[in-house]
Amino acid sequence: MIKILFIIGSGSFIGGISRFMLSRYIQNSISSSFPYGTFAVNIIGCFLAGLILGIAGRGNLISPEWRMFLTIGFCGGFTTFSTFATENTALIKDGNIMLFAIYAGLTVFIGILSVYAGNIIIKTV
Repeated sequence: MIKILFIIGSGSFIGGISRFMLSRYIQNSISSSFPYGTFAVNIIGCFLAGLILGIAGRGNLISPEWRMFLTIGFCGGFTTFSTFATENTALIKDGNIMLFAIYAGLTVFIGILSVYAGNIIIKTV
C-alpha cells in the first residue's frame, strides 16, 4: 500500500507543478477575467486521461502502477476541479453570470468529450 501511495503521490506532485506552470503561463499570456489557464489544463488533463485509459485498455501496454501514476497521480494533480469551483464562485460573486455559464458549461462538456476523444484515438491506432 505504501508503494501505491508513493506512486500516486509522485504523479500528483509532478502534475500539480505542471498545472501551476502551464496555467500561469496561459493566463499571463491572455488579458481576460476568463480563467483560460485553468480551462486549458482541465481540458488537456481530461484528454490525457482518455489517452492513458485507452492505452491501458489495450492489454499489457501499461502496468497498473503506471496507470495509477499517470491517471490518479499526474492527471489528478494536473486537473483542478477545486480551482475550477473556486473560480466559478468568484465569477458569480463578481456578477459575471454569462462568463460563469460559458466557463462551467464548456469545461464540463469539452472535458467529457476530451476523455472520450482520447480513448477513441487510442482504440483506432
